[in-house]
Amino acid sequence: MTTKKFASQADLEEKQVTFSQISEHAWAYTAEGDPNTGIIIGDDCVLVADTQATPAMAADVIRRIREVTDKPIRYVVLTHYHAVRVLGASAYGAQQILASQDTYDLIVERGEADKASEIGRFPRLFQNVESVPPGMTWPTMTFTGKMTLWLGKLEVQLLQLGRGHTKGDTVVWLPGEKTLLSGDLVEFDATPYAGDAYFKDWPATLERVAVLKPLALVPGRGPALVGEAHVAAGLASTGSFIADVRAAVEAGVAAGKDLNAVYKDTYAKLKPKYGHWVIFDHCMPFDVTRCYDEVTQYPDPRIWTAQRDVEMWQALES
Repeated sequence: MTTKKFASQADLEEKQVTFSQISEHAWAYTAEGDPNTGIIIGDDCVLVADTQATPAMAADVIRRIREVTDKPIRYVVLTHYHAVRVLGASAYGAQQILASQDTYDLIVERGEADKASEIGRFPRLFQNVESVPPGMTWPTMTFTGKMTLWLGKLEVQLLQLGRGHTKGDTVVWLPGEKTLLSGDLVEFDATPYAGDAYFKDWPATLERVAVLKPLALVPGRGPALVGEAHVAAGLASTGSFIADVRAAVEAGVAAGKDLNAVYKDTYAKLKPKYGHWVIFDHCMPFDVTRCYDEVTQYPDPRIWTAQRDVEMWQALES
């Protein structure tokens, strides 16, 4: 087997950005499987969920927001702690950066390690990385479970529906128009990254999303989902991927196989169904390693460092 180029270091192709309105107050900034940003334009201000990876990249989001409104960007919401989602935050000049307390705790515990790890894995997603201010992006306000914001008369709910992509996952919910910004809890035609995930919890968390009956949804990656059927497809495909990884890993562990053998078996099982999804080859080593950890001895995700990334990759892919 030839050695694959580490993670997504060979991914250099620019993606086409789409900026589209998906409900009365919500917009989706999507880029062919690159990380998405969700935007809510309220009566008196704007909320942005997931900021892009650098201030330089956030500038393109801001430019598109300014094409449709001149209202101030008052709130930035971090749906979770990953660097590719949060390091652009400083560009928005928001009054508040909001996150769950669990996300805040993860930034304290592993933010620096995650930042170095992610930049090393996927350099294209950190354009002008020198524009990121030193240190971490810190929430200015945290919540647990649920927080309600009013953008004038527009009600916006921040909800923790359970663990999935991370311990701290937050969704942004517009109850009045049944629109959801899901962060990486939901992906569409893009492989879920599950290196910091809770495989046992994720499907049940998706079921709680489904109970809301969203009519429009901005996933973490992939095109915006508009209409009940499209939203349901996004929830179902994300859930099936997570369940299929877990089933394959559990079978391998039960058969007494080591991580390397479990990885090769799981990759072969999932490739026909999911291999066409964006970043499949990038995510699978991280996903299987985390699932193997969870099934065997680590209920909580271990911290990925730049060194651990490369050691894992070499062990599984060379």
